[in-house]
Amino acid sequence: MSNMDEERDDIVVLVGEDGEEVEFEHVDTIEMNGNEYVVLLPVEEQENEEVDEVVILKVDHNEDGEDSFVTVDDEEELNSVFEEFKTRMEEEYDFEE
Repeated sequence: MSNMDEERDDIVVLVGEDGEEVEFEHVDTIEMNGNEYVVLLPVEEQENEEVDEVVILKVDHNEDGEDSFVTVDDEEELNSVFEEFKTRMEEEYDFEE
């Protein structure tokens, strides 16, 4: 099966609590403390250059070799991943302080 829209490989669709699908752009994968995290940016916020919010999810590898994304509940863990992301991306994005 060919993918006609090649450049959309970086799009991740998540289903919100209300059952609505939201598209995110996968902007980075960060490995930290033996875990892997993905950093996602809501697609509709791409119009302006400022980044108001990103979504950080932990990659969970199960025995079947399938990956799923799980929410990170630990505030400290989230902050350290976000700080790493900001350091890596400060050239590309304008982060609000």
